[in-house]
Amino acid sequence: MGGISTGVRGLGGYSNINIANPASYSNIHLTTFDVGAYMNRTILKRDGRSEASGNFSLNHINFAIPITPKSAFSFGLMPFSDMGYSYSTPMSFGAADTAQANRAFAGEGGISKAYIGYGIQVAKNFSVGANISYLFGKLNNISGIEFPNQIGAANTRIENKRDIYGFNYDLGVQYHTALNDKTLLTIGYTNGLGTKLNSIESQGVTCISSNVSDGTINSILDSVYSYEGNEEKLTLPMRHSFGVSINRANKWLLGADVRYATWSDFKSSGNAAINTAEYKFDNSYGASVGGQWTPDITSLNYLNLVDYRFGLRYDKTYLNINNQNIKDMAVSVGLGLPIRAQPGINAYYKINLSAEYGQRGTLSNSLVKENYINFTVSFMLNDRWFMRYRYD
Repeated sequence: MGGISTGVRGLGGYSNINIANPASYSNIHLTTFDVGAYMNRTILKRDGRSEASGNFSLNHINFAIPITPKSAFSFGLMPFSDMGYSYSTPMSFGAADTAQANRAFAGEGGISKAYIGYGIQVAKNFSVGANISYLFGKLNNISGIEFPNQIGAANTRIENKRDIYGFNYDLGVQYHTALNDKTLLTIGYTNGLGTKLNSIESQGVTCISSNVSDGTINSILDSVYSYEGNEEKLTLPMRHSFGVSINRANKWLLGADVRYATWSDFKSSGNAAINTAEYKFDNSYGASVGGQWTPDITSLNYLNLVDYRFGLRYDKTYLNINNQNIKDMAVSVGLGLPIRAQPGINAYYKINLSAEYGQRGTLSNSLVKENYINFTVSFMLNDRWFMRYRYD
């Protein structure tokens, strides 16, 4: 639904886990399990050339358990960020030099997020909540110079490894009131506190031999320079999000979000090149609109029971390269497919499908334009757990 979440308490008659605003946990009345996978297809374009790549990974594993009729806690694991790239560019030594060399770059790794949160309705129309997250992961960046066809030449490689870990905190509030017997208005706000993460960095510079025929790396000839255990602090920006939604019970929902993050405050104690003439981190902002429509939950026609979703999203990202702001725009559609439970089983199941088509970047100023398609599939279960039976 375009990513709307701040002002969303629930979708249809199901309990949903909305980790973007932990105040929404107060609307969870059944034990909820949600697991999903993610697939991406990306096409990069520059100077009339293009290249495609793909990715498949786990999207989330989330649980939510009601504590009282007006409170619940949630916990789970999901990706926080992902890195993966590999490219090279020819080097020029002048018209009189016939030597061939490539400057190569590669990176891999990612940061995961394990969280636990709690939300409670503290007044008739007011709910609050908080998430505590532990971020952890490894990032590995490699750059070097390769001489693929030069006998006796040694390739040089710089490998930078970072172990990232630390806590992050998110706060959320929601005001919700009935406009009439069937329509609910929800207004929400979330704040991602600007926290500091720890980074332990190791770097090594090595000379390596290569196979003249195909450039395959054979062995390390010499270690020119290395260090281990250099500690840094990464200061994350403070993030704000405001959202509103109007929800007609078991029929439709319309909502909108606006967001802002102070990425100009991002700091890395060991990297002096965060803001340079070539690129810098600016404050980011964006907006989303979206909704859901369910034709008739009492119908015997299955297509009338399906949730139909749509959304639009626009973001001015934190990147500014060559004085060019990098923007990200996308349109999304989705389906919520209910699965009928067997008679006598007090459980509810749903399969959620989504597809998002977007564009990031620009071809101006010799930059790269990215077109992408994201697919997500998830399975959600609502059930009554941890209940004491009255009769044995």
